[in-house]
Amino acid sequence: MNSFSIKEINDILQGEIIGNTTCKITAPEQLEAATETEISFIGSKKYEKFWATSKACVAVVNQDISIEPGENRAFIKVKNADLAMSQVLELFAPAPPVFEVAIHPTAIIDKSASIGNGTRVGAGSYIGPNVTIGENVTIYPNVTILDECSIGKNTVIWSGAVIRERCHIGAHCILHPNCTIGADGFGFRPCPEKGLVKIPQIGNVIIGNGVEIGANSTVDRGKFSSTVLGDGCKIDNLVQIGHNSKLGKFCIMAGNSGLAGSVTLGNGVMIGGSASIKDHITIGDRAMVGAGSGVAADVEAGKVVLGYPAVDARDALKQWAILKRLVKESNK
Repeated sequence: MNSFSIKEINDILQGEIIGNTTCKITAPEQLEAATETEISFIGSKKYEKFWATSKACVAVVNQDISIEPGENRAFIKVKNADLAMSQVLELFAPAPPVFEVAIHPTAIIDKSASIGNGTRVGAGSYIGPNVTIGENVTIYPNVTILDECSIGKNTVIWSGAVIRERCHIGAHCILHPNCTIGADGFGFRPCPEKGLVKIPQIGNVIIGNGVEIGANSTVDRGKFSSTVLGDGCKIDNLVQIGHNSKLGKFCIMAGNSGLAGSVTLGNGVMIGGSASIKDHITIGDRAMVGAGSGVAADVEAGKVVLGYPAVDARDALKQWAILKRLVKESNK
């Protein structure tokens, strides 16, 4: 188990040490659960009250901290405790699963596939015809990559992920277990003779660099052309992205949210958990959609919307306040 002095950790964070501790730091932990040899974090002033009962010997804190660390305890003051936390977690992160051989003998790799130097392929994985995989890609056991796909360098694909034919994944991406890239979009039309007729989905999916897609999430292929995720997008678990949707750079979608077909997100859009976006909607740059909201009309850049149907967040809060007063008055 790795352990560090407070000075060694601060050498990485480049913060300011307030107080002192002789304890060796063995792990990071949340304030309430930390022991005497663990480091924790205070990312907001509302959590300062928990420091008095916490056993942590060190906390990484913002520069506006208003309490003192106490005896044999210390703070490391930084500009952004949440960002510094990521550095500390990385310092203590355990090693990833081990590959005893680079290409497991049970992996099936078509002879026409191109595999870059340093790439590792786990047991039971399938790589189809004319697939191109860049350097230092990690493919864990039981991954399926079908015909004519491409995977950029340094991408990690976890077990159970399926990348269907003709889809393209950028460099430095992470695909978590059981996510599916390039399944058919949901396209059906009524037909007097057959009931419902399936609309062929002949497009693909294009994913940029530095994208992360959570477990059991789906990105459907385009009906024609491509479903596109821009560089740096972060997609949570259990997210649905419909066919021909276009996401700009650095969009965030939280768990259980979904885009219907042909939705357009600008750069830096944030979608809260369980929010639903109607088809053919455009959401402008840096707009935010609150958790559980239903968006049925375009959203301007920078706007925050909330509710079902979603409206300007300030209007939604006013409506809820009025409803609350009405309920109270009716109960008198």
